[in-house]
Amino acid sequence: MRIVIAEVMHETNTFSNVPTTRELFELWEWARGGDIVRAHAGVRDFLGGMIDGARQRDIEVVGAFATNAYPAGTITKETFDAMQNELLEGIADAGKVDAICLSLHGAGVAEGADDLEGTLLKAVREQVGYDIPLIVTLDLHGNISDEMITEADILLGVHLYPHTDCYERGLEAVELAERMVKGELAPRMYRAVLPLMIPPSTTNLSPAKDINEACYKWEREPGMIDCAFFHGFPYTDIPEMSVTVVAVANNDAELAKRAALDVADLIWEKREEFSPKVLSPQQGLELAKAATTFPVVLNETSDNPGGGTPGDGTYLLRAMLEADLQDACFGFIFDPQVAAYAHEQGVGATIEVKLGGKTDHLHGEPIALTAYVKALTDGKFIVSSPMGKGTPVDLGKSVRLQANGVDILVCSVKTQVLDEQVFLLHGIDVTQYKIVCLKSSQHFRASFEPISAEIITVDSPGLTTLLFQTFDYQRLNRPIYPLDLVTRS
Repeated sequence: MRIVIAEVMHETNTFSNVPTTRELFELWEWARGGDIVRAHAGVRDFLGGMIDGARQRDIEVVGAFATNAYPAGTITKETFDAMQNELLEGIADAGKVDAICLSLHGAGVAEGADDLEGTLLKAVREQVGYDIPLIVTLDLHGNISDEMITEADILLGVHLYPHTDCYERGLEAVELAERMVKGELAPRMYRAVLPLMIPPSTTNLSPAKDINEACYKWEREPGMIDCAFFHGFPYTDIPEMSVTVVAVANNDAELAKRAALDVADLIWEKREEFSPKVLSPQQGLELAKAATTFPVVLNETSDNPGGGTPGDGTYLLRAMLEADLQDACFGFIFDPQVAAYAHEQGVGATIEVKLGGKTDHLHGEPIALTAYVKALTDGKFIVSSPMGKGTPVDLGKSVRLQANGVDILVCSVKTQVLDEQVFLLHGIDVTQYKIVCLKSSQHFRASFEPISAEIITVDSPGLTTLLFQTFDYQRLNRPIYPLDLVTRS
């Protein structure tokens, strides 16, 4: 048996003023053929799972095309056209295969293509037809469309947030593809759509944990293949944005429908439980200063680069510098200008800079800062988090500054903090600090929950704020809760 694998991954924040270009994709990955297999073998991600799954089953795996970019604004048409062409050419170049396994996101938006994934899947089907199995893995923040359901044989969503089960979904995709090729599986899918949007919700806590447990219960039913709770991506202003449930059964459409609708009913019953408790940076820091066990981790959810924000927001950092802290660190703020200047001045220098706040005015103004240059690095490390373990990261020129009792990391490439590696790179052991602040919504938890005494989420103006009412939604299907009063039949 022979399969082809590919990936086109982007979570699009349509409120961002930073268009996503080919250059932003190439910064992370733009690969064809054997380079894909070499890059992802041994990595705990979707493609890594597909590669291992194929090898475990003695299936030949061929790479087609793989690209991903950090979340930002709408993908330009030129970039989307190039990605689609690369994907189709890569599949064609793979020659005769028995199945296709694609790693997509579910919340991609390009100019002229609100439903990036559905558009790509339709293009693939037009090229290869409908006889070949097409299995798709998706992020749980996917906005699932009719076209995605129509064009794919199976949509597999990750269950966990942080996404520590991407690898397992990759393994499962290959297993299911093999079963389809052998004639053991005839998948039937059903999508239940809710007039609902929810904030980032970690799945080891209620209510998201309760929903997953309901999905797992259905998955134990004879004939069920998968049942996934898709949270949707609330920072995408498109008609398809919503919470959905996708269930897959073996040749039993009615079973899939019952499962999806049952879980959707439970989500709707618990909708108010998703309402977040919102603390300002100042309130969060006061709680942290009063703590008696350490470290206390504050995550700045409103400037989460993993959701398409600029990563140079200054609200939390400014509050730290004004809070008379000791044994506190902040990792990290995106500011390539300051990082480059610090490298020019060298370790031991005292520099005066305007830090952060350079992308827009929403995430705070630049901070006028006098700081000591403590350490300089190349920004390179290997991810140790269960999410994406083994992935190489290059944040470019990076620096550890010290000011007002705070160690501040500044890097040249934006990304959210997944684990403690960026701190260790700069000589900071977070377990020895009282207060650790970082930019992320949930993914950091996979690494930081085991080593922290407490986690406090702080919010402020930003493109991933928990307060949806601050966004000027124009295209959502309305009414939708919690923006509107909704009665669901």
